[in-house]
Amino acid sequence: MGHREDLLEGAKRCLLEKGYARTTARDIVAASGANLASIGYHYGSKDVLMRQALVETVAEWGEGFAATEEAGGTAAEGDPVARFAAMWDRILLRFQEQREFVTSQVEVLGLLPRDPELRAALASVLPEGGEGLVAVFEGVPDTAVDAEAARVVGSFYQALLTGLMVQSLITPGTVPSGGDLVEAMRRVLSGSVLGPRAERAEGEGGAAGEGGAGGEAGTDGAGTGAASGGGGTADS
Repeated sequence: MGHREDLLEGAKRCLLEKGYARTTARDIVAASGANLASIGYHYGSKDVLMRQALVETVAEWGEGFAATEEAGGTAAEGDPVARFAAMWDRILLRFQEQREFVTSQVEVLGLLPRDPELRAALASVLPEGGEGLVAVFEGVPDTAVDAEAARVVGSFYQALLTGLMVQSLITPGTVPSGGDLVEAMRRVLSGSVLGPRAERAEGEGGAAGEGGAGGEAGTDGAGTGAASGGGGTADS
């Protein structure tokens, strides 16, 4: 490899080991065996080099996951719901195995609002990333993914991926499994997010309302009691 390639490899190592913001030009030189002048000659600045290192690191992570799935055959066979759950379980396992990668990605999220050039660099490859995720989940080549699927489903996968990365660092013990994600979507799409408990509460409210409409003294008392009980439930 020449100095350009050496610098890029060194920057990628620094990204994982030291983080995006903490990496200095001297760190990259030490990791690559190149010299300070070569950074300006080949990339213009350390920031340009680090942005390139970030983009390539993300691409390599995706390619590695795609290769694993191709070898395992998860995406090409089976029930789509079971496949969806299994794919996310594999991604979550990779989060555990590649902690440095996850940490570097979450760090960069916090830098985006104040770094327009970094934001532009990631925005330029975001659509390709969504397309790649759809291809991996469906077990097809990237060329088989149409633009609408990449925009809608790819963006959905990217949102899940980013959110799960953040959660895996903050509260790793509560990260949902692939099966949990399936169950969450089932509840949301069926309108049963709160499950049987919500149905019981609705039924109890209806019964109290009917009692309150009776006009009898005893019924009024029952209605008042139900209202008080409902308030207690809300407070708890």
